[in-house]
Amino acid sequence: MPSHRLSLGGALLLAALVVSGCDGSRGAEGSQPRRTSSPGGSPAPPTSSATPTPTTSADEPEPPYQVSDGRPRRATMTIPALGLRQLRVVPYRGATDDAPGTEIQNRGHAASPFGPRGGVGPGGVGNYQVTAHRTSSTRAFERLPEVRRGDRVVVRAGGVDYVYRITGTRETSFRSPRSLREQRAAVPGRPGLTATRAMITLSTCATQEDHAVGNYWADEFDNPEHRIDKIGVLVQSRRPG
Repeated sequence: MPSHRLSLGGALLLAALVVSGCDGSRGAEGSQPRRTSSPGGSPAPPTSSATPTPTTSADEPEPPYQVSDGRPRRATMTIPALGLRQLRVVPYRGATDDAPGTEIQNRGHAASPFGPRGGVGPGGVGNYQVTAHRTSSTRAFERLPEVRRGDRVVVRAGGVDYVYRITGTRETSFRSPRSLREQRAAVPGRPGLTATRAMITLSTCATQEDHAVGNYWADEFDNPEHRIDKIGVLVQSRRPG
């Protein structure tokens, strides 16, 4: 009888040790985070009581940055991904690729329209619009179609560098009033919305692409129908040096 009682006690003790996690695994109250099942039946990721690190969406501006007052200013533009440096940007009252804007581009500069049919100045909340030739003798934006999402554009104006990050590409048809409204909207592509961020539109002609499909339409300034637009958002402002 004593031997029988000892074996039973040992069995009970062993069972208690296994249940409590003393077999080398961690029990329910151990340091390993508890796992639960997902609706599909697979284990869910470990939970944590620590405060998660804030993350920023790919399309959100990256602080620190400050916007400008949006007034039109003469500026220079650098696009490191293209090897383009210190391109002169001339502001004028008007709309993209109109007569005054085309004349500025013909001199080898980039043109930046402002006013009721244009955009804002560098670093301002709204749509900073910049156009330049791609195929004429000046070819300031010859390689603009190569710009990709994430590339930086640095606009220097009033002693400040405004750094934009490219977020997308769109096409504009100069034979479509709706398409023109979208290009020139305060929020590019979204007419009627109130701008809350500083954005940029870089625009140049799609002459090669139009001609490749047999579209030889041109306006009175020899501009083709379509434009390639690169859209970006301000992510930083800084004093050079």
